[in-house]
Amino acid sequence: MAPGEYDVVVVGGAAAGLSGALILARARRSVAVVDAADPRNAPAAHAHNHLGREGAPPSELTAVGRAEITGYGAVVLDGSVTTVTRDDDGRFLVSLADGGSLLARRVLAASGARDILPDIPGLAPHWGKDVLHCPYCHGWEARDRQIGILARDLETAVHQALMWRQWSKDIALFLHTAEEPDSAQAQQLAARGIRVVAGEVIAVEGGSRLTGLRLASGEVVQRQAVVIVAPVHARAGYLAELGIEPVEQFVGERLAGTAVPAADPTGATTVPGVYAAGNVVVPSMQVTGAAAAGLAAGAAINADLIAEETERAVAESRSRRPGGQP
Repeated sequence: MAPGEYDVVVVGGAAAGLSGALILARARRSVAVVDAADPRNAPAAHAHNHLGREGAPPSELTAVGRAEITGYGAVVLDGSVTTVTRDDDGRFLVSLADGGSLLARRVLAASGARDILPDIPGLAPHWGKDVLHCPYCHGWEARDRQIGILARDLETAVHQALMWRQWSKDIALFLHTAEEPDSAQAQQLAARGIRVVAGEVIAVEGGSRLTGLRLASGEVVQRQAVVIVAPVHARAGYLAELGIEPVEQFVGERLAGTAVPAADPTGATTVPGVYAAGNVVVPSMQVTGAAAAGLAAGAAINADLIAEETERAVAESRSRRPGGQP
C-alpha cells in the first residue's frame, strides 16, 4: 500500500479502539489509529472493574495499549477526524483536522462519547472526582461519605438513591427540578433512611474537594460527593456524510443520550465496511466491555477483509484460465 493507505483506520484510541487495533495488527493488517487524546474517563484518577489492572489510571492504560499495538506495527496518529467519505474505488477517505487524510479499506469508529453536564456553577471542576455517575465505577471510593443524588428525572434519581445506599448510609436526594416523590417512592426512600431535600440546587460548593450543595433559598447542605445522571452523546459527527447518524437513546421517557446504531454484535453498521465499538455504540459500557467490543469488531473486520481478498483471488485466478473456467 502507498503511504497513507491502510487496511483499517481506527478512529479513537481508548479501550475499544486500541483493542480492535491490537487484534488487527496481530493479524498482520496495516492499521492506523487516529486519537484526539480526549477520552470520556480522562477526569477520573483511576479505572475500576478492570480485572488484572484494577485501579490503574486511564492514561496509563492508554499508554500501555499504544505501546502494545505499535509493537505489532500499528501506527498511532495524534489528531481528530473531521469526515469519512467513500472514494470511487470503494475505499474510505478519512479527512483529518490538520488538513491531512488517510485511505482505508475498512473503518472502526471507536471515538467514544461525551457527558453533557448540568449547567450548575462549580459542578464541572469536580466531575469524575466528587461528582460521580456510576456506583460500580466510584462507589467503593465514595463509601461511607455524605452523598447527594441530584434529581432531574425523579424515577432515575430514586433508583440511583436506592442503589448508592449500598455504599453509604448517608444519602440525600435533592429534588432540584424534579417533582415530589409519590407515596410508594417516599415509602422506599424513608425505609432506607434516605433524606429528601426540596428546592433547586444553584451551585456546588468546595475548592479542591466538594463540600456541599447550595439551594436557591441560600441554604448549603453539606455533602462530600454528588451523583448525577447526565445524557451521554456519541462523538460521531465525522460519519454523517456516510449516512450514519447517532440516534436518541431513552430509558423510559428520559433521554439518555445518543448512540451509533450497530447492525449486529460484531459492530457492523448499516454502511458496509464501517464498524463501531465502545461508548459510541453503548454509552453505559465500561472499560472492559469496550475492550471486548473492540476485539469483536476487529476480528469481524479481519474476516470481512479475508472474504474480500479470497473473492478477488478467485476472480483473478479465473481470468488467467482459458474461457475463465475455474
